Amino acid sequence: MIRIAIQSKGRLSEDSLALMREAGIKIDELKRKFLARAAGFPLEVLYLRDDDIPGVVASGSADLGIVGLNEVAETGADVVVVRNMGFGACRLSLAIPKDQEYTGPKFFEGKRIATSYPNVLSRWLSANGVKADIRKIMGSVEISPAAGIADAIFDIVSSGGTLVSNGLKEVETVLSSEAVLIARHGLEAEKQAILDKMLFRFDAVMESSGKKYILMNIPTDKVSEAVKILPAMRSPTVMPLAAEGWCSLHSVVLESELWDKIERLKALGAEGILVLHLDKVID
Repeated sequence: MIRIAIQSKGRLSEDSLALMREAGIKIDELKRKFLARAAGFPLEVLYLRDDDIPGVVASGSADLGIVGLNEVAETGADVVVVRNMGFGACRLSLAIPKDQEYTGPKFFEGKRIATSYPNVLSRWLSANGVKADIRKIMGSVEISPAAGIADAIFDIVSSGGTLVSNGLKEVETVLSSEAVLIARHGLEAEKQAILDKMLFRFDAVMESSGKKYILMNIPTDKVSEAVKILPAMRSPTVMPLAAEGWCSLHSVVLESELWDKIERLKALGAEGILVLHLDKVID
């Protein structure tokens, strides 16, 4: 049995549970408890506040955790970052009132900066030789300048819409973050084996993200040109059809490139093109 800590609520919690669900690790979310056990997989899920997760993993109370890299950086917890998870992307940035001119890091000299991430901010200020008054605020950091509490803020930014609505502009990105899978040091062999199985499943789910399965009929003499358009994971599957001079071509493409490739394939004479949802990709 291995124990993983995830956020008790919020987008990272939803995305973490969705990934586990896609990987065949099912948690009864209707009866959510502080500690829940997965069905059909040797895993316990511990629901915590995001800022508690790195410390709990570092202490060994949980073997693993899924949490934002920003929280790992802020706590300084001694954990192993096993894998970037591909969701929860954001950044820790400095922002100032939009009507002020930004002149570089020295702009913050002597300024009051409101933040929920004082440790990350302190390291950045020190690295840039800046002395400022860090004011720790938990929540609603973006209203601090308007309320006269601070001259600038250091906070999580996703789209930037919240900054704009509060009359602020982003001027420095200090840390790019996303959800990461962390582990405590010294996992026992049995628990490492469970982690490896879980990573195998996660990789299969994540590898399929943003991809489509495509198959079509194409003239045999155009197959070599079509293969250049559809390189696939190793090589497209090509099978002869009963109709002489025709083949069936199967491949996997990035969804972002799908329509461009379809247009090029149709120009080669491809027809009967089917595009299917790709559920898992297992190497």
